[in-house]
Amino acid sequence: DPCTECCCDSGKETAKDTGIKKKKENGEQQLFVPKIFFGTRTHKQISQITRELKRTAYSTVSMTILSSRDYTCIHPTVSSSGSNRNEMCVELLEGKHGKSCLYYHGAHKLGEHHALQSAHRVYQAWDIEDLVSLGKKLRACPYFAARELMVGADIVFCPYNYLLDPQIRESMDINLKDQVVILDEAHNIEDCARESVSYSVTESQLRTAREELDFMVNNNIRQKDHEPLRAVCCSLT
Repeated sequence: DPCTECCCDSGKETAKDTGIKKKKENGEQQLFVPKIFFGTRTHKQISQITRELKRTAYSTVSMTILSSRDYTCIHPTVSSSGSNRNEMCVELLEGKHGKSCLYYHGAHKLGEHHALQSAHRVYQAWDIEDLVSLGKKLRACPYFAARELMVGADIVFCPYNYLLDPQIRESMDINLKDQVVILDEAHNIEDCARESVSYSVTESQLRTAREELDFMVNNNIRQKDHEPLRAVCCSLT
């Protein structure tokens, strides 16, 4: 049924009322529609939310899910490795050993598939398993495809740390300025925020770092930069 509870039904909508801002580009007025970033505690919760999205009238809205390579990598060698999937992926992309990733170069196929579905009005909300399954069929990388889909997505689902950790935001090209952010079960945010700005080191690592910094300072290599760092290591040990 048509919406009757907000200004979009009255014909008098304004940028302020609808949350749509006008931007000037090349001398023309364009409408800026914010994205919705929906953060959850776990990847499993994302699957639950997308399953519920399929049952609503908004199941055809363009979306994407940001997740780690642990969930989305389909390269036979990298996906079967242990905890160094990120490093192995980067090495393939840089061609360090004379090899490249066939799936990475086919990532655009997934975006084209979803665009085709949308054009034929058969597009439906999906979850990570759907994207990975389709990626295997098309021999296309789900990890990088999900990132490409973020450009045209209206809803972006991701774990909390993708929104809270500044390093992850930068690496994933996430800009939250003027966007809508929804945090599911937000009482967990405090712990997640603490983890995002925390780091664990061993005493052995501190001693090794102090020895290397001693070498830098004694050889007058960027001494002003390295002396404060050495003082921190000394105080911690």
